[in-house]
Amino acid sequence: MKEYTITVVSTNNPNILKFETNHLLTSHTNFEFKNIDEAKNSPLAQQLFYLPFIKTVYISGNFIGLERYDIVAWDDVKDEVAQQLVEYLNSGEPVVIEENTGKPVAVTVYAEVTPNPTTMKFVASRKIVATAFEFKNIDEAKDSPLALELFQLPFVKQVFIDENYVSVSKYDVAEWEDITMPLRELIREFIAAGKQVVSDTIEQQTKVAAPVEVEKAVSLDDTSKQIVDILEEYVKPAVASDGGNILFQSYEEDTKTVNVILQGACSGCPSSTFTLKNGIETMLKNMMGDKINEVVAVNG
Repeated sequence: MKEYTITVVSTNNPNILKFETNHLLTSHTNFEFKNIDEAKNSPLAQQLFYLPFIKTVYISGNFIGLERYDIVAWDDVKDEVAQQLVEYLNSGEPVVIEENTGKPVAVTVYAEVTPNPTTMKFVASRKIVATAFEFKNIDEAKDSPLALELFQLPFVKQVFIDENYVSVSKYDVAEWEDITMPLRELIREFIAAGKQVVSDTIEQQTKVAAPVEVEKAVSLDDTSKQIVDILEEYVKPAVASDGGNILFQSYEEDTKTVNVILQGACSGCPSSTFTLKNGIETMLKNMMGDKINEVVAVNG
């Protein structure tokens, strides 16, 4: 059974807070409820409307957005609301009772080249997973129906899936001009059919970001926390746009060495060493001074 956690995120509207979850809540639809009658198909939204300060409930992807009336301030109630949401989600009760119309999901997928010549990024027009997953072979992909289907193709070497895209790495036996269109259509048809990209169990087994988050919250030293913050804010968005991911592994204080893990298109990329030395390493040295001597990458 899934175990849910909630992260409270502010928005540009001071009356609206986002309560982000670590699992997807809906398959492919956004919902907005302005009162308890409109929420007849959402037991969760109905429960929230029993709170007198709730004006509007938004449910989409991996978050619940709540708009309040002015009778309370979010600082006074947000922790209690987050706890209520966690308890509800972990009870196993439905979030939204979605009607199955039998119609395919409207989705587009486009192919995007990456700096790694062996990897192509396939970007979907909607969110497909809540976190990142990497599969190096068909055995690792046993809990991802999409990755399993991709590994049926003999030229597929690795699969990396993040929020709204799939990075596919190939063997040299095939050329991109011959396989890009079939791959794009396979991924589009899979998502359009409403199939589950990853199973519920894999989110407990292969949540690639979890080790970093646990360490960050519990046992990292101040320097390591600063490195993680810089990677999250400045580096991750850039590598994600290229179809990859970077994870902090460790900081060796005696040698001032930062060890990171590269995933997706970044793993095995010929230009990754240049990027590491002239991009990430230079940035960390500029921002952290003599605390950093070297950045070393371990391919994921």
